[in-house]
Amino acid sequence: MGAPHLNLDSEKRKIIHVDMDCFFAAVEELDNPSLKGKAVAVGGSPSGRGVLCTANYEARKFGVRSAMSSAHALKKCPHLIFIRPRSSRYKEFALKIREIFSRYTDLIEPLSLDEAYLDVTHCERHQGSATLIAQEIKDTIFKETGLTASAGVAPNKFLAKVASDWKKPNGLFTVSPDQAKDFAMNLSLKKVPGVGDVTFRKCVALGLHTLKDIQEKPIGWLEIKLGKLGPSLLRKSFGIDNRPVSTGRPAKSISTEETYNKDLETFSEIEERIPFLAEEALERLSRHLKKKSDCPSPHKIFIKIKTCQFNSHTHEGILRHLDVHLNEETLRNTPHLYQDLIAKVVTPMYKELYDQCAQTPLRLLGLGFRLNVSSSYELERLGQLRLL
Repeated sequence: MGAPHLNLDSEKRKIIHVDMDCFFAAVEELDNPSLKGKAVAVGGSPSGRGVLCTANYEARKFGVRSAMSSAHALKKCPHLIFIRPRSSRYKEFALKIREIFSRYTDLIEPLSLDEAYLDVTHCERHQGSATLIAQEIKDTIFKETGLTASAGVAPNKFLAKVASDWKKPNGLFTVSPDQAKDFAMNLSLKKVPGVGDVTFRKCVALGLHTLKDIQEKPIGWLEIKLGKLGPSLLRKSFGIDNRPVSTGRPAKSISTEETYNKDLETFSEIEERIPFLAEEALERLSRHLKKKSDCPSPHKIFIKIKTCQFNSHTHEGILRHLDVHLNEETLRNTPHLYQDLIAKVVTPMYKELYDQCAQTPLRLLGLGFRLNVSSSYELERLGQLRLL
């Protein structure tokens, strides 16, 4: 099978992916040196339904991971120290780190507070060596904040992100353009961003363990078995990723979710919570539309549930059962909108998904809206941000 099309411009890119090491926990250790050398996790209390944001490497030795329930983490590591998140403090450090990035390039794509892509193709530091630039960025972050970061250097975003995880913590790994194809082909699918545990198990059941296995399958077969993920993995198997570093990323969804102290065991208990979720989701949507006057209106609604076994499921649909389009004006001037949304859309969607999960008790409910962000809108916003 021949390689998919490679955008020639992407061959010339020099991309760095910077990922802070256990960022939240590292900040807490920096502020409280007595925590160093101890197993630390940032997240909710283990006495309730808390979930971990992150854990330091001492905790990870015991199998503690981010997104794990705090109660389960405590069972794995009985001496684990729990710290409640301090988002304002983490943002202070994130802004400082972002300022350091800006000394090397204007093409910065933040993925979260603790990681970002940098396009340093046109950076003249170190005679244009992206590896030496990445090392200087790491050194500067440590010198000015006391925090360590890992970095991956590659000709595209996919390989740079994989590379940043290669020598964690405080690591630096480079995939050169002539190494890209062989490096990608031999990757375990578990190392590929976007392939979670459920998808990985599905791939293994299909006999797919590495990206090389993906190459050996016809594209039609991949599309049937894996949907749109199939062609995406095929491109990645050749080390190809044509996506540019994007400095302007408009929100594509607005949502809210709630984890409950006691599992919701019947649908009537779920129905009781739906109005509160709907009210919060609509309020967030209204604030967003008011703040972003040129923001597209939502065109889909989605729900999320998490069962008592921690299995997550989502379901989405088009807002075709409402008599009005959701926008800032209708949210203000349509009295029956809230009731219609609950009765005609949200409740039936939850009932359908609840039944599909064999009416398993639920620990989390979520509700949100997909915004109709077109490619042209994103490009327009990107241009405006660059001008600013």
